[in-house]
Amino acid sequence: MAHSPMTPGVVAGRLEHEALSKNFADLHPPLDAHEAQVAADRCYFCYDAPCMEACPTSIDIPLFIRQILTGTPEAAGKTILDQNILGGMCARVCPTETLCEEVCVRETAEGEPVQIGRLQRFATDTLMWQGPQPYTRAAPTGKRVAVVGAGPAGLACAHRLAMYGHDVTLYDAREKAGGLNEFGIASYKSVDDFASREVEWLMGIGGIELKLGAALGNSLHLSQISEDYDAVFLGIGLVDTNDLGIEGEGLEGVEDAVDFIAKLRQSHNLRNLPIGRRVVVIGGGMTAIDAATQAKLLGAEEVTLVYRRGQDKMPASEYEQDLAASKGVHIVCNAAPVKITGGNHVEGIEFAYTDDNAKPLDETFTLPADQVFKAIGQTLGDGHGLEIDGRKIAVSGAGRTTRPGIWAGGDCAAGGDDLTVTAVAEGRDAAEDIHASLMG
Repeated sequence: MAHSPMTPGVVAGRLEHEALSKNFADLHPPLDAHEAQVAADRCYFCYDAPCMEACPTSIDIPLFIRQILTGTPEAAGKTILDQNILGGMCARVCPTETLCEEVCVRETAEGEPVQIGRLQRFATDTLMWQGPQPYTRAAPTGKRVAVVGAGPAGLACAHRLAMYGHDVTLYDAREKAGGLNEFGIASYKSVDDFASREVEWLMGIGGIELKLGAALGNSLHLSQISEDYDAVFLGIGLVDTNDLGIEGEGLEGVEDAVDFIAKLRQSHNLRNLPIGRRVVVIGGGMTAIDAATQAKLLGAEEVTLVYRRGQDKMPASEYEQDLAASKGVHIVCNAAPVKITGGNHVEGIEFAYTDDNAKPLDETFTLPADQVFKAIGQTLGDGHGLEIDGRKIAVSGAGRTTRPGIWAGGDCAAGGDDLTVTAVAEGRDAAEDIHASLMG
């Protein structure tokens, strides 16, 4: 076992390759053609389609399932991608259990919904692996658009604009495109480098120039690009993790959960990734669940997720909570961090029990820990001179900011719900509005 010289108790190689491969295998393996037929045959093809109403991108779910049932999964894939160009990733990571599948008539009647997410993956994968995408560019318009941020919102916006014949320059601060799809999602939800392959497939539309390592406010300035381009779309996400604001937060072993997930996603050998023996994750959203579950799968002996409110208030879905618990994560609710203890390196974390309003009470307890992950939300950081609404960029309509010629969408824009599928919808709708604006 390889020990880290900096962080006692946090070591690499807790599990062998075979165990890691099993732990990080595809969470929902793809359906084969026969399984897809059987799953599609359960759909009632409701005329009022509550599943379609629940989809942020308004995919015609009954239509694509009927297309699978009639033996034309390529047509089903096109139906999906017309509305959601990142339908392949959304099929893997969407919380379908709280969206389309939750309102499925089969779910409400029998407690067993149509497997919409897995059917969507079957259709999009079938189409994508056949070769070039089924979309072509319109005649060049001569208009130039800058899209800043190559995450779900930016990619969806760039593709739709390129399809309309505009020349798009897609900027991203990182060394790879994909945003949260590439860096921020649990590895077992998107295996086989799917995020990168989806970006490459999407870029096949042409007309999109990708410039990496270009961060807004660093090498890229909003005032300059708004002069250089006919329109600008910002899909820059959230960059700064919220601080706990407690004593000991600067100790070694206290890390941002988003950084841990990103390192894990980019690791070519999970045996090289250090993990603590006793890990505590603070937060109750998807990032907290993903960090806690993956810490356990890497070989941590004890993983405790602590949330300041009741379990019914946790932002992560009940399905995701159950998944974490099934992997051995201990979930503690109604507790808020008070102090992190240790010398140079974290040794424990003190919590206060909280009431129903998340207000700390007098009674406290301490959890031993050699690694603590913070997952209590992120902030925009720099607003780049734009009007802010609730710590995000203020937008109206289809993503229009208060500055003419500048649109925004995804996690950086006010009003969204921090889902990949919602970011795609906002990027797509902003592209439609930008196109209409540019073409008069």
